[in-house]
Amino acid sequence: MIKPDKPARPDPIYFILLFVPLFWGGAFGVTKHVVAEIPPLTTAAVRFFLAGLLMTAWVAARGEWDWAPLKRRWGGVLLLALTGVFLYNIFFTVGMKYTSAINGALVIVVNPVTTAIVAVTLLGEPWSWRLVAGVALAFLGVLTTITRGSVETLAALSFSGGDLLMVGGVISWTAYTTIGKVVMKDVPPLLATSASTLAGSVLLLAATLAEDGWARLPAVSAQVAWEMVYLIVFPTVVAFFLYNVGIKRIGASRASAYINLMPVNAIWIAAVFYGETVTLAHLAGAALIISGLLLITVFDIRPSAAGHPLRQEE
Repeated sequence: MIKPDKPARPDPIYFILLFVPLFWGGAFGVTKHVVAEIPPLTTAAVRFFLAGLLMTAWVAARGEWDWAPLKRRWGGVLLLALTGVFLYNIFFTVGMKYTSAINGALVIVVNPVTTAIVAVTLLGEPWSWRLVAGVALAFLGVLTTITRGSVETLAALSFSGGDLLMVGGVISWTAYTTIGKVVMKDVPPLLATSASTLAGSVLLLAATLAEDGWARLPAVSAQVAWEMVYLIVFPTVVAFFLYNVGIKRIGASRASAYINLMPVNAIWIAAVFYGETVTLAHLAGAALIISGLLLITVFDIRPSAAGHPLRQEE
């Protein structure tokens, strides 16, 4: 008697990848708390310099550090450092000082949408009705978030400075992902990420001269010290590592879909651990943004390659 084949067991990476949006979502509430004790630029510089060292050590230990492609694409790697590490983190950390973790997450998560627009207009990627609908829904979600659902606010253009800084983060991250699509054709993603993180952290270290932050580090509370460890290890090093494993195992399109869970995690973490208030405007904005992102990233739309700078074409 022939025994029937056992059903294939699902690849555990589908479950492991759930930690990626969990760690990234948690970074919003944690950063909001950290910058209350450490100035924003100092926070970003410490986080990315130490994370860059850890990533570089990891790449070197794997025998994957190679100077040849870095020399060929040194200009592109520096642009990655400028846009994705330096400028993005200035907007992100300073913006988080003046807006809520929930608002910050809901604005930043629109990055795949803005990059999809750039990919269509500048890189010749295909346009479709799903992309149009996704962009419209996500844009409406961001608008709902930063206006708090108030028509009066929209009419007066009375957005908070923190929200507008987060929009600056969206623009710089869009530039980063677009440049990355070109640079990472010749430079392996982990190598490019490690090198650009280190280079960008040097720029952030120089920017901290405008702050009086280093003198405050020895006096930070135990909670902030552990939160800095979290920011360095989990959202930066571990999440990047797991994301790259996901790209290798199940492909870039499927791995990027997990980014859609980031605002959901940011909302409940900020509410549970940091006492932020969840409003109907937040929930409505999250629903619209996630709906738009699902249309773009899940339903076989090629511009979904815009999700994250570490992504590769399948």
